[in-house]
Amino acid sequence: MLSFGLGDELSAALTSWTEAASCRQAWAKAGKKVVFTNGCFDLLHPGHIKYLNDAKALGDVLIVGLNADASIVGLKGDSRPINPLKDRAVMLMGLKSVDMVVAFEEDTPLNLIQNLLPDVLVKGGDYKVDDIVGAKEVRGHGGQVIVVPFLQGYSSSNLIHRIKAA
Repeated sequence: MLSFGLGDELSAALTSWTEAASCRQAWAKAGKKVVFTNGCFDLLHPGHIKYLNDAKALGDVLIVGLNADASIVGLKGDSRPINPLKDRAVMLMGLKSVDMVVAFEEDTPLNLIQNLLPDVLVKGGDYKVDDIVGAKEVRGHGGQVIVVPFLQGYSSSNLIHRIKAA
């Protein structure tokens, strides 16, 4: 895999579940509000940037759960992801709104959410709160679940289709 001259940034971009839980506890003791969101973030676009900025604005710390490559193949098919996990993590950690990136192998981030129990769980789009994976667990722990609207006209799938058509 190409490292694009990033060296140690590739390995430093991803946080282990154990380290994430430890940081979560420290942030809670410091009175910080922890926000969690998740996704594939395969090709970053302005919709992602707005979404992540909106999520970060809901608290002090933003943790992004990032689908591992095999998880994306299961969800989106054999032609995805376009960018491998570590590259996607580096891109996300390069954004000022993102404080931590934690990968998960499953189709959903439920186990990760249960491990971290964030104060705020955020999803984008037209989800109903009760349909969001982890909503019951976060609300049961006294947290909030918030749906942030998508920025219209932006989607990784549409971007990929436009590139293929060019």
